[in-house]
Amino acid sequence: MSMREKNMNENIDFCEVCLDDKHYIVKEEEKIDYARGKEIKYIRKQAYCTECNSPMYIPQINDENLEALYSKIREVDDIISVDEIKEILVKYNIKKRPLSLLLGWGEVTITRYLDGDLPTKNYSDKLKLVLNNVDEMSNLLESNKDKISEIAYKKCREKINELKGCESAVSLDISKIESVAEYLIIKCGEITPLALQKLLYYSQAFCKLFTDSYLFEEDCEAWVHGPVYRCIYEKYRVFGRSVIDTDDNELLLDEIEEHVINSVVRYFGCYSAKSLEEMTHCEKPWIITRKGLKKNEACNRIIEKELIDSYFIEIKNKYNIVNIDDIKQYSSSLFKNIY
Repeated sequence: MSMREKNMNENIDFCEVCLDDKHYIVKEEEKIDYARGKEIKYIRKQAYCTECNSPMYIPQINDENLEALYSKIREVDDIISVDEIKEILVKYNIKKRPLSLLLGWGEVTITRYLDGDLPTKNYSDKLKLVLNNVDEMSNLLESNKDKISEIAYKKCREKINELKGCESAVSLDISKIESVAEYLIIKCGEITPLALQKLLYYSQAFCKLFTDSYLFEEDCEAWVHGPVYRCIYEKYRVFGRSVIDTDDNELLLDEIEEHVINSVVRYFGCYSAKSLEEMTHCEKPWIITRKGLKKNEACNRIIEKELIDSYFIEIKNKYNIVNIDDIKQYSSSLFKNIY
């Protein structure tokens, strides 16, 4: 096996033979490994103790060797590169998770590949086909659009139309309630659809209480798991119990609205989705609307805005809520009631 010294600059790490920190030098060696049923020949690095000349394990060098091996496997098997996968995301204006779902893979598959994991040959070929064939991506998007959010679909569809020279563009305008939902997702960082519904409910209630105006016009329904805005449920249902991955859009909120929502995130967003559900179950609007129904009986009854308004006026008086930060007293009290 041919060898040549890579770097004579000395470094220090623990030698398992000498049982002490020792200087080491790094040499390059030709190495043969077997991967995916093939013989892979590549250049790897090896550290040697300058005192006993024994091989030393250096984590950083091990990472570099693994990267070199993966790079050679990509070359031998003609595997798509990380940069090419990034090119797909940019080309079709789509994020990692939606792309994984469109391809019928696990939702973090593309993320793993971008972090350095090697795709199989079949997966790599599929990605290369998508990268080089706009029609393939277009067909994939239409066949699986129910697996991703409406906004992700529209953005990707518009980009594909642009690439194909289509004149028809897909409108990316979002409604006020969608704008509020996206703002909540961004502010919370990580939020599930269940928690999002409850924070939407409290944002609407407290905005009306402090500004005498509604954030949005849509009504919520008294579902088994608490108040739900159906249009937002349909938009994010694909995420199930997972954290929502949203898209960046121009949000339609003024400074006062943002201030109210920020306070809701601060004083209600700190609780789990299940806790928020239980908190809404303690409140009159949901209880009164579901009167006569069994605990797990589905319904689409509207929780009337006037009922929500009157309840939160009672709360304002009971807890002496003068400014928006005073809602902390109410959220703390609710949480204590359920535990």
